[in-house]
Amino acid sequence: MKRLPALMRGAQVDRYWPTADGRLVEYDIDELVYEEDSAYQNIKILHSNQFGNILILNGDVNLADSDLAYTQAIMGGGREHYEGKDVLILGGGDGGILCEAVKLKPKMVTMVEIDQLVIDGCRKHMRKTCGDVLDNLQGDCYEVLVEDCVPVLKKFAEEGKTFDYVINDLTAVPISTAPEEDSTWEFLRLILDLSIKVLRPNGRYFTQGNCVNLTEALALYEEQLSKLSCPVDFSKEVVCVPSYMELYPSAYRDSVSRRSTL
Repeated sequence: MKRLPALMRGAQVDRYWPTADGRLVEYDIDELVYEEDSAYQNIKILHSNQFGNILILNGDVNLADSDLAYTQAIMGGGREHYEGKDVLILGGGDGGILCEAVKLKPKMVTMVEIDQLVIDGCRKHMRKTCGDVLDNLQGDCYEVLVEDCVPVLKKFAEEGKTFDYVINDLTAVPISTAPEEDSTWEFLRLILDLSIKVLRPNGRYFTQGNCVNLTEALALYEEQLSKLSCPVDFSKEVVCVPSYMELYPSAYRDSVSRRSTL
C-alpha cells in the first residue's frame, strides 16, 4: 500500500501546473503576487517557498528566482566572451538575460520585448532575477525596445545592422508536430531566418528547446537548421532548470553559429 497526498481542490491559488510532456506537478505555491491580462497573454507571478517568485505566461511556467541555470545556459554556459560585443535579446521580458549580460561588459545589448506588462510585473516582483536593469529602458550599455521583434528584425536586416550574439527567449520549440501547432512552427522558422540575417559571420544564436522527452519535436527543430538561408553549425546542451522540474533544452542550449564561407 502506498499513501499519496490528497489533491488540494478549490484553493485560492492554483498549485498545479503541467510539465511540457504532460505530467501534472504540484508546486508549493502560497501566494498570487501579480496578475494582469495584456493584449498578448495572461501574466501571473506566483510565490513558491522553494523556488521564489515564478513568472507564468498563459499557463506556462517561464522562469523563477531559482532558475539562474536557465539564463546561464541560454547565454552559452559561461563559455562565451561578451565583452565589447553587440548582443540582441528577443523577448526576455523578465530581465534575467539582460541582467546577466550587462555584467559581462558588452558594447551594447538591445532587448526587444513586446509586452510592457511583463516588464512592469518583473521589475517589481522578480528583482532577484532582473536586478535593477528594468528600472529604466535604457542604460550605459543597453536599451529595451517595447516592440514586436519581427518588424524590428526586418528593419535591422534592411539596414545591415548585425550582432555578435542573438539570444532568442521568445518561445520554446512547439510541444508537438500536430497541425494546430503549424502557426507556432512558422513563427519559429521566421525568427530563425531573420536572426541569421542579422548575425555576423561566426556570430552565435542561442535559444531554448523543450523538455528532453519531446524527442520528435526537438528532432524536427534540428531539421529546420539545415534549411536556413546560410549554412550553420550547431550544438546543444541539456541542464536541469529547478522550477521546471524536468530536464529542459533551453538549457538545450542551441548555439547556432554561421559557418564562415571565406
